[in-house]
Amino acid sequence: MSAAARKAVVVLGAGPGLGMSIAHRFGREGYAVALISRTDARHPGYVAALAEAGVEAASFAADVRDRDRLLSALDAITERFGTIDLLYYGPGAADLDAPRRSITQTTSDDAREAMNILYPAVDAVGAVLPGMVERGEGGLLFAGGLSAVMPMPALGDLALSAAALRNYALTLNAALAGEGVYAGSLIIGGLVERGDIYRLVTSQPERFGDVGSSSLDPDMIADTAWDLYAKRDRPEATFSAF
Repeated sequence: MSAAARKAVVVLGAGPGLGMSIAHRFGREGYAVALISRTDARHPGYVAALAEAGVEAASFAADVRDRDRLLSALDAITERFGTIDLLYYGPGAADLDAPRRSITQTTSDDAREAMNILYPAVDAVGAVLPGMVERGEGGLLFAGGLSAVMPMPALGDLALSAAALRNYALTLNAALAGEGVYAGSLIIGGLVERGDIYRLVTSQPERFGDVGSSSLDPDMIADTAWDLYAKRDRPEATFSAF
């Protein structure tokens, strides 16, 4: 398939859980896949797994908080595939072991640091949205936490950034009505199976306790992500194991 005829999805925050499920799900629909994550250590395995499933894929290393590297990666993806037709934004936590402070202890510095998850989303959208609007088609999907819609005081500053990211997605959805471009939000409450946080938690039962049924199937979430984009009948979906 020529670059002009082929559609491509960018998975920004490619990991073994939801990121790769998104990649496989859109790959089954004929999309080429561009993976972006902080390091390329696991990229060969990801690309090989997608190739085995018949999905064309390429990988790019960039920390979303490094604006120049992020925009450079998106430029390289556009050069490689011709267009970016869907952007999935779901970067993981920078430090899986970082302790959280309750919302009652959250400082303005904490809040500013937490918002670093929002700013790269705005940068990425700024890079890909003009082309989508010009073509009259495309999509933007954002993955965030359940604290965006449910008070979860223990998450502190993360609740603020989750709410901001959700509001950004929903406001884009309203702004792009009639433009042929979809924007949607995936609200996730629970441990996503196969993901890095899931593996950390399940490897330390003495610290985190028994996960039990508080986990979510990333393939199921990815199926819903495709339905949101394809049907465009609602702006978000919520997944909760609680």
